[in-house]
Amino acid sequence: MKSIPVFVGYDPREAIAYHTCVNSIIRNSSRPVAIVPVALNLFREYSETHTDGSNHFIYTRFLVPYLMDYQGWAIFIDGDMIVRGDIAELWELKDYTQDVMVVKHDYKTRMTEKYLGSPNEDYPRKNWSSVILWNCNAIRNRALTPEFVQNSTGAFLHRFSWIDDDRLGELPAEWNWLDVEYEYNPFAKLVHYTLGTPCFHEFADQGDFCDDWHKERMLTEYCQQRVIV
Repeated sequence: MKSIPVFVGYDPREAIAYHTCVNSIIRNSSRPVAIVPVALNLFREYSETHTDGSNHFIYTRFLVPYLMDYQGWAIFIDGDMIVRGDIAELWELKDYTQDVMVVKHDYKTRMTEKYLGSPNEDYPRKNWSSVILWNCNAIRNRALTPEFVQNSTGAFLHRFSWIDDDRLGELPAEWNWLDVEYEYNPFAKLVHYTLGTPCFHEFADQGDFCDDWHKERMLTEYCQQRVIV
């Protein structure tokens, strides 16, 4: 059985969020997963020149097809998430007629500022790129080279402007449920703490799924100890 390649955004300012996210994937998956951190310091062919990013992986996410040598499929998710469902179920949603598959959010944010004081503005296709099921084989995705990503605007990339809309597939909303921004959904399979992961003090008790995140963090930090009698 081949592993599912899962690329997870890593930002050193909230490293615990990344590890908590990865732990949730591993705990709930029914298939082997190959976890790859999308960490800016690991890139040698790419230099970050954009100045409008709220996290360290805001543009490197678009290099997943390049990192896959433009072969097969892969999943990208932001690090400020936990996966409550089986990521193998997300993997099975692959549609080979599509170049990219995302949750197509249509909402206006409830807050003008998010974690670390970053501005939180509304814009077309907001948060579409936070969970991506990539068809790395797709011809159009071969355009996503380090040079291309480095020289493209955020609006162009995050709106998936290099592909036609009819090649942009849709995933069920429960695979990118926005905590605080959306109402409570007990069936959410992936929770996105887009305004701020509960590791930040101001978001520690915000939203319907903050307790879920704290429980997952405790499981991430868990270590069974020897009992001497």
